[in-house]
Amino acid sequence: MDIDARGPRFGAAVTTVVLAVALITGSAWPLAWQTLAFALGAAGGVARSPYGWVFRTAVRPRLGPPTAFEAPQPPRFAQAVGLLFAGFGLVGLTLGPGWLGLAATGAALAAAFLNAAFGYCLGCEMYLLVRRVAVRAE
Repeated sequence: MDIDARGPRFGAAVTTVVLAVALITGSAWPLAWQTLAFALGAAGGVARSPYGWVFRTAVRPRLGPPTAFEAPQPPRFAQAVGLLFAGFGLVGLTLGPGWLGLAATGAALAAAFLNAAFGYCLGCEMYLLVRRVAVRAE
């Protein structure tokens, strides 16, 4: 079942803010929260992530009906990629080296910002590329 395309973009906007706070403050707590949000989104799909729940219950009812839908697999894969980067960021910020935490968090922030601001999902594009390569390999 396809999902409202506005949901993942809303999640990316919230993610952008959370990751920016983590970088600006140098605190691992916002990054730990975001890592959990990515984990829930990767495990259950973006509709079951915390930001998906907020979108579904508080934002979507105030919007008109969706005009664009997308398959849930690419955003779910993007959540898994975000989880990987946030996980490395969390390790870097808590255990070191600090540059790893900053670089991984910055990369996740850049990807989230691209999706929020321009609707370009890097993780979704990676998913499509991996699928194309897998199909050609068969």
